Amino acid sequence: MNRILVIDYDPTVQTVLRSTFDAVGFQVQVASDANRALALLHQGAPQAIILEPHTPGLAGQDLCRVMRDCCPRVPILVLSSLNTEVEKVLLLELGADDYITKPFSPRELLARVRAALRRQCHEQAGSTETCAFGDVQVNFISMEVSRNGTTVQLTPQEFKVLRFFTSNMGRVISEDELLQHVWNNRAQPGSRTLATHVLRLRQKLEPDPAHPIYIRTVHGAGYKFVK
Repeated sequence: MNRILVIDYDPTVQTVLRSTFDAVGFQVQVASDANRALALLHQGAPQAIILEPHTPGLAGQDLCRVMRDCCPRVPILVLSSLNTEVEKVLLLELGADDYITKPFSPRELLARVRAALRRQCHEQAGSTETCAFGDVQVNFISMEVSRNGTTVQLTPQEFKVLRFFTSNMGRVISEDELLQHVWNNRAQPGSRTLATHVLRLRQKLEPDPAHPIYIRTVHGAGYKFVK
């Protein structure tokens, strides 16, 4: 049975989510504060996490970071009472998979959770756990990267971009496709942020970021990963 961890301080939201997911066969665990959420995580990783970032006990970005470090492959869907671009971009950068603003439709949230789980299964079936190119070694399970034996720090979102590139090696990928699959297209912050992520990956992984040989730009079409 798929287990969903709901982290939200609002009893009404807790009741609605429990009823929504119980009705379709999900097991629901509820945490009203960060300490309880972390205690439940330490008992075992759920299949998906629904996070209200303003839950008491720990700043939302810190809680999202801890959860992503603890459960690198579990979908995290933010359910927030705020609708600000700054918060969206920050939480997506820290590894959240989707961002939904309150008030929300329970049926839409359920559909998004199911879509996130399907994407996760597809990624696991269609990609390898490790990848190597040039002097770069990548482990997507442990979310570790090294270059010439030295650890390279990538953000969770940079890992998502890199994983999508390596899973589609040799194929031209449009910006729209990247935004749809890596940012899920609902909460994506725009093509400028995508370009920034590509630039950062090149700076960290390419021998000469100004003349990339792995993450290439195909002018007028998008990007292509080649090794």
